[in-house]
Order: sequence, then structure tokens, then C-alpha cells
Amino acid sequence: MNKPTVLIIDDEPQIQKLLEITLEANNYKVIQADTAHLGISLIANHNPDLVLLDIELPDKSGQEVLTEVRQWYSNAIIMLSVLNNEEVIVKALDSGATDYLTKPFRTAELLARIRNAIKRNQSNANDSILIFDDIEINAIARLVKRNNAILKLTHTEYNLLLLFAQNHGRVLTQQYILKSIWGVGSQSEAQYLRVFVGTLRKKIEQNPSKPIHIITESRIGYRFQ
Repeated sequence: MNKPTVLIIDDEPQIQKLLEITLEANNYKVIQADTAHLGISLIANHNPDLVLLDIELPDKSGQEVLTEVRQWYSNAIIMLSVLNNEEVIVKALDSGATDYLTKPFRTAELLARIRNAIKRNQSNANDSILIFDDIEINAIARLVKRNNAILKLTHTEYNLLLLFAQNHGRVLTQQYILKSIWGVGSQSEAQYLRVFVGTLRKKIEQNPSKPIHIITESRIGYRFQ
């Protein structure tokens, strides 16, 4: 079985070495770049399964790299940065970043994010049947079951759940969700979204107060798993 390929684009030698050792020890093939220019070239030539992209690079920002490569590269991109800035994070996620981790990060968390992102790459978002533990979504019949019992969802609740499911493992910003479900001009209605997430959790979660499927990413949005 081929090892998944991870491209690290980071200009800090210590971070490069740490990530290389960690990833190779967990059965990933690693390629590296210390500039945006080289990183873009390696993405084009190798089509890695996942890219770890630092937000601050010497020749071009990670945000610029993200915006450029998202025009032709569809696999996972996880942004890395010392900047724990909500505006920067939201901009990256809205530009197509799969995930965002702030330095320093725990190795176990990084590996979990990588596994989830690559798993999402390998699944087809257009599959007619989507299964997540006790939840089964039939996209053709617009039917949702939990523990084989049919759930009664409103039109909006179903569309919201399907959006989450087709982007499972990825952080979706509040603005992205609002625009996708309710259209342009609704991006400021965060409270509206929270109400629908709350009602949806009551229907699909075993314990809505401790959700395992719809996870809140504080001040950013939601992740479905």
C-alpha cells in the first residue's frame, strides 16, 4: 500500500525536521519546501495527498499560496501559523484551507487532523449514501436515519446536515455556512445559524450538550465528524 504523501512548506528548519521525523514515523512520505515558489512547484509536480502550509514565508505569504493553488489543487491544505488571529484564520478557511493549526501544536492533534483530512480526500462527497457512526444520509432520497430510525428533518435542517456531511473533517466558517444555505447577504446572521445547529444536534446527537458529530470551533464555525 502506498504511503500518503505530505508536502511541508515552512521556512523554519526546526519545524521542518520535527514534522519530517513525526510524519515518517507514522508512515507518511514527506517532501519539503522552504519557499512559496518551491512549494507551488512541488504541489504541481507531485500532487501530494496533503499540504502543511505555513502562513508566513520569505517570498510570498501562505495566504497568497493558498489562493493561487486552490484554482487547480483540490487535496487537503492545513495552514500552520504562530498567529492565533480570528480574522486571519477565517480568511484562510474561506479561501479553501481544510484546517488551521496554531504553533506550538501537539503532535497527536496534528496527526489526527492529517488523518481526518486525508480520509476526506479519499471519500467522494457526491456519494449517495454517507455514513457517520450511527448516522446514515441518503442524498438521493433526502432521507436521514439514526440507529436505523428515520429522522424527521425540515428542509433547512437537511440541507445543513448534508453540507456538513459533504465537508466532514473540514472546518466550515459561519460565513461560509450561512452563504451556502441561506445565500448572499445572510453572512452576519450568526445567531440564526446557532439556532439551527442547536435543533439539528437535538435530532442527530445522542447527547446534544456533548455533541460528537457537530463540533463547535470557537469563534470560527463548525466541524462535522
